[in-house]
Amino acid sequence: MDLTERCVAHVELFKGRLLHAFRDDVELPDGTVGHREYIMHPGAVMIIPLVDRADGTQAVILERQFRYPVGETLIELPAGKRDPGEDSLATAQRELREETGFCATEWAFAGKLQPAVGYSNETIDVWFARMLRAGKRKLDAGEFLEIFEASPDELLTWCQSGRVIDSKTLVGALWLQNVLSGAWKVTWNRVPAGPHGWVTA
Repeated sequence: MDLTERCVAHVELFKGRLLHAFRDDVELPDGTVGHREYIMHPGAVMIIPLVDRADGTQAVILERQFRYPVGETLIELPAGKRDPGEDSLATAQRELREETGFCATEWAFAGKLQPAVGYSNETIDVWFARMLRAGKRKLDAGEFLEIFEASPDELLTWCQSGRVIDSKTLVGALWLQNVLSGAWKVTWNRVPAGPHGWVTA
C-alpha cells in the first residue's frame, strides 16, 4: 500500500527567526484531501560528552535549562541548531564549546532522530565526544544554563523515574547505554580542532 501524501496546495502561516510554519492541502492515499500544519526547522545536533574521572569511571556532561514553552527547568544533553551551510560535526563542536566550555579530541557519529514527526521536519544528528579539555563558555545572549556531571547510571535512573523528560536526552541515554555496553558500535575519529574547538580547514 502506498501511504504517500501529495501536496496540492501550500500556504505559509508564519516565519520567525527559528521556525517556519505552513499549512498544506494533501491528497491522501484514498484520493480524498486532508490538511497538514507543520513547522520547518533548520536541523540541530545533540552531543553526548564523556569525561574520564580520576577514579577510572566515566561521566556524561549534562545541562539544566529553563524551557519556557513547558515552564520547567529540564535536564538535557548539550544541543543546538545548525547554522545555514554549517557541517554537522562543526555544529556539534561549536555547540559543545559554546554551551559547556569543553572541546573534544575524538568524535563519533551515532545517528539521527526526529523528535516531532507529526508537526515538524526537525532532524537532530547525534554525536559522541570524548577526550575533553575544559575552556571558557560562550553562551548566546539571553541563554542561561548550568553544566554538571552525572554517571551513566544516574542518567538512566533519572530517565526511568521521570526526572529526565526531554525527548532527545531520552534517546541519547539509550544510545549511551548501548554504546557503553558494547551492544551498539560507533566509530571514533580524531578530529583536528582550532583554538575555539571546531574543525580547522
